[in-house]
Amino acid sequence: MKKVEAIVRPETFRALREKLEEVGINGLTVSEVAGCGQQKGQQGLFRGNTFEIKLLPKVKVEMVVESEYVDEIVQIIQEVCSTNTVGDGKIFIYPVEDAIRIRTGENGKLAII
Repeated sequence: MKKVEAIVRPETFRALREKLEEVGINGLTVSEVAGCGQQKGQQGLFRGNTFEIKLLPKVKVEMVVESEYVDEIVQIIQEVCSTNTVGDGKIFIYPVEDAIRIRTGENGKLAII
């Protein structure tokens, strides 16, 4: 099993969720986060005053899936969330040793389906 974690632009999340549902990925954890990378933030203007926004809003999408689905999921995230501009986000992939469903005690593959 692998954990796929993607940090994406908020405006791309709805399309990503729809596409993941189409391929049968329904179990997601979604968090509203803020961060910056190469974007280095941006400048805003409020009542004639300039200010810097150093952390930009992002959405973090996390899912644990069977290893054979990772490449397909990564491809979907890249296709749906890419605007070809700085700030599109990142994808991280982690090994998962085990998963246990609290309610039933099922573990491994049974716990994530």
